[in-house]
Amino acid sequence: DVFLFSGSVSDNISLGRSDIDSAQIERAARAVEAHAFIERMPQGYGTEIRERGTNLSAGQRQLLSFARALAHGAQILVLDEATSSIDSETEAMIQNGIHALMRDKTAIAIAHRLSTIRDVDRIYVLGKGELLESGGHSELVARGGVYSRLFSLQAKLERANAEAQPAG
Repeated sequence: DVFLFSGSVSDNISLGRSDIDSAQIERAARAVEAHAFIERMPQGYGTEIRERGTNLSAGQRQLLSFARALAHGAQILVLDEATSSIDSETEAMIQNGIHALMRDKTAIAIAHRLSTIRDVDRIYVLGKGELLESGGHSELVARGGVYSRLFSLQAKLERANAEAQPAG
């Protein structure tokens, strides 16, 4: 659950720190793909956000939180179901934001959507409180175990959902 407070987009990214200037805020927003939606807002980075970000979508709140972490130079990140409450279209933007955010950082990413963790260095598959498998994505898929079955099932569901969508 992303926490945003009443104040401008800039203030929510900088958390009011004077050492984070507008150029750093914009750079962070661009890196996580938040800049485009911020620019479309009535006053851009000056747009007021309501308490808890109720005037933003779940995806927009996530992207602002990524920009905040990037602007503040967080070296350790914990992402718990970062793509769980967003639609598939927004997920692609969030995925790009996550990749930018995690670059050169230590990150613990908890996810049921396996596309979120596909590019991480090491994946740990847990079940009923026990470690079932660990390894990289390709290694786990090749092994044909739990991760491989889950990945295949999710890929099949995503293809079926894509085919069910009406043509643009």
